[in-house]
Amino acid sequence: MSFSILSQPTRVEFSTVTEGVKQEKTSQANDLANPGKVHANWTFIQGMRVALSTPGAILMASSGGFGALANDAGMSLFNAIFMMAVFFALPAQVVLMDQLARGGSIIGGALAVGLTGVRLVPMMVTIMPLLGKPRPALSRRLAAAHFVAITAWLEGLRLLPKLPENRRMTFFLGIGTGMSAATLMGTALGFELAGSVPLAISAGLLFLTPIYFFLSLMAAARLTMDWLALVIGSLLGPPLFVLTPGLDLLFAGLIGGTVAYVAGRRFDGILEEEE
Repeated sequence: MSFSILSQPTRVEFSTVTEGVKQEKTSQANDLANPGKVHANWTFIQGMRVALSTPGAILMASSGGFGALANDAGMSLFNAIFMMAVFFALPAQVVLMDQLARGGSIIGGALAVGLTGVRLVPMMVTIMPLLGKPRPALSRRLAAAHFVAITAWLEGLRLLPKLPENRRMTFFLGIGTGMSAATLMGTALGFELAGSVPLAISAGLLFLTPIYFFLSLMAAARLTMDWLALVIGSLLGPPLFVLTPGLDLLFAGLIGGTVAYVAGRRFDGILEEEE
């Protein structure tokens, strides 16, 4: 009798281990039977990990600056987070917040926001061909379009060409989801810490994203026209800001990019003739 009592826990423990091994084998068999799902999930997680890197940290800090400014402007936490989730574009959010703080009309604010959105059109044109093979579902394309902003766009152009075409959309959606979560957390933290952070620092945090964008463009510049576009655009920015406020970035990019393209093509052609 004592032997049976002592041996019973051993049998129960062995049975538990056996059941655990069976469950693990069953899980592995399910993964092998449906490898596409596991593959897609892992690709999505890899994309979200980008938000844990330097670009995501910079975006979170910039969003913290927006949250602090929103608090100072008298907005509620809900409205600040709602704007971040729907817009996912700091310039448009700052423009609309400024319009509302000044007592401007909704129509004027919508027009100003629409003008800031013009800059996203070239980004869409350049990144969508990387995501369209094989042609994804409409819902996935709309979600990807929502995530097209400076930081996600730069990381997409840098990382997507290294992936197989069938994994790119899932990876980019992971990038967008991770960065969107980072902006929401940054906005909430900045809003709550607004009283303890000087307004000048809050405003300065907003400039981290354009600084990162400019440095990334410099790092990615390879051709003569790339460097010419950066230099000409930088030189045109300050005077156009005074002459055409609100349209300065649009004109600087249009004029600088056009001149850089024409001059760069001619310069490269002269070098080829000399060789």
